[in-house]
Amino acid sequence: MSVLRFTYRMEIGYEEHVGRCHFTIKCIPREDARQHLREMAIHISPPTEYSLGEDSFGNRQIYGCETEPHRQFVFEITGEVEIIQTDYEEEAREEQTGMFRFPHGKCVPGPALTKYFDSLDFTGCEDAYASGMMLMHRLYQDFSYVPGTTGVQTTAEEAWQLGTGVCQDYAHIYVTLLRMKGIPARYVCGMMLGEGESHAWAEVLCGDRWVGFDPTNDRPVLNHYIKLGHGRDAADCAINRGLMWSGGAQWQNISVCVQASDDYLCRSVTNKP
Repeated sequence: MSVLRFTYRMEIGYEEHVGRCHFTIKCIPREDARQHLREMAIHISPPTEYSLGEDSFGNRQIYGCETEPHRQFVFEITGEVEIIQTDYEEEAREEQTGMFRFPHGKCVPGPALTKYFDSLDFTGCEDAYASGMMLMHRLYQDFSYVPGTTGVQTTAEEAWQLGTGVCQDYAHIYVTLLRMKGIPARYVCGMMLGEGESHAWAEVLCGDRWVGFDPTNDRPVLNHYIKLGHGRDAADCAINRGLMWSGGAQWQNISVCVQASDDYLCRSVTNKP
């Protein structure tokens, strides 16, 4: 067993005052066989009331409405997650596996991914776990991590044609190829020790259990990861969604810090339109 301490902070600035803003934030770690949320604290500025709930995938979410005029919105969550020494995320529920078996949204193959899939040799892969491992190693070799070449709307097919992308693209491509093999797979959003932004990976249905694979770093998901949510693609578990009135141009700054034992790793990233 190990304990990870985390901070996720999001600041959104606006060119003009926002008169009203509805928000939904999916940034509370899930409860499953691999992790347990021991404590958390939430801060929102300007101060406003909010509610807690779950979406249709079981992802925990915070939602509310900010009615005070503001030019900056700040959300911060801190807490501790106990990492349990298991090699799987959770046991599968049969009625929920079908949706992760078929192409959807950003995980729909085109000609380029179909050609790549046809070149893969699954000989010797006796089960879904072996197929997941082989495909993870191949994708790590055949796709390049280059920030700034793709965006949040980039599909798996588009990223593969470019040949470069970030963790979201690795996860989308990986999930797409597994589903082409007939293996249920789902996209995962979370945090990782040493990462300064949210991270993305995938889970593969291996027998009756969901097992995590990180194709961006070519390794299984074990005790350095905090899972926030999962879905058919990135859109299903997007951390931040909102609807605002006025505001004009905006900027966003995200800072994620993860701490384990005496190690503290922190980095910030700023995105501007």
